[in-house]
Amino acid sequence: MSLSTEAAEVLALQALGWLLSQDELLPVFLGSSGTSETDLRERAGDPVFLGSVLDFLLMDDAWIVSFCDANETPYDRIMMARAALPGGEQMNWT
Repeated sequence: MSLSTEAAEVLALQALGWLLSQDELLPVFLGSSGTSETDLRERAGDPVFLGSVLDFLLMDDAWIVSFCDANETPYDRIMMARAALPGGEQMNWT
């Protein structure tokens, strides 16, 4: 099963909203992505930026579990959403 781009963007926006509510994790995201709080508002509709939000969550299983549990989302949905956004394609080197 795959997600549409629209569904992936909605999930990524939910992830961004969740991330904004995480007082300890938000500064980690800002620091690792080089994003400012102003950038968050300006780029929230950018599919490439939303992909970076999901990339960040995918760095730690605990973050995925926490987000998914809080939003009643299946754990594999994050990876499916990431694949539907720009830059999320599977690379095949053969």
